[in-house]
Amino acid sequence: MFRIAVLVSGGGTNLQNLLDGIADGSIPQTEIVEVICNRADAFALKRAEQAGVPAVAMVPKTFENREAFNDALLAELQRLDPDLIVMAGWLVVLPERIINAFENRIINVHPSLIPSFCGAGFYGLRVHEAALEYGVKLTGATVHFVTYETDAGPILFQKAVEVRQDDTPEVLQRRVMEEAEKVLLPKAVRMLALGQVKIEGRKVTVTE
Repeated sequence: MFRIAVLVSGGGTNLQNLLDGIADGSIPQTEIVEVICNRADAFALKRAEQAGVPAVAMVPKTFENREAFNDALLAELQRLDPDLIVMAGWLVVLPERIINAFENRIINVHPSLIPSFCGAGFYGLRVHEAALEYGVKLTGATVHFVTYETDAGPILFQKAVEVRQDDTPEVLQRRVMEEAEKVLLPKAVRMLALGQVKIEGRKVTVTE
């Protein structure tokens, strides 16, 4: 069984897509061993509870400092020892020691076509606001491996989404979620679970 831990910060839409894929068999041989959320009031925790998946809230402000939070997060992830860590709308930067401990075992979904509209400060609606301000005709989503530099790890999958003239950031965000993120993240987890992804340096090879 391919064991994954899912890190979330908000509503958990991408978490739900993974839960649904595991439940209907489209993500085979996979189980979510725990959902970790950095907000105690996030709906993602309710989604996990409803699915019978273990979940824990680890809220940074409840720790003495950020180092203490990072230590606790690392300890929890090491206890779980998952095959893969999925950042599914996780808005906290992971420290180098976590990335080192799980090298090439952490993936993130970002709501743009990297390298556009990514890096420090680009998250949530800000990504879509920037895309509309720039006037791009296509945006999309990217699933990539996590490295020290924000949103700069080796790319696993990308999917383009049309930007329409009357889009608002909220409308565009919803379309990217439905047309790209909903497709890409379950696909990435499925192929990793089936051993169909190989990574060497920045080169990612996928066999279907």
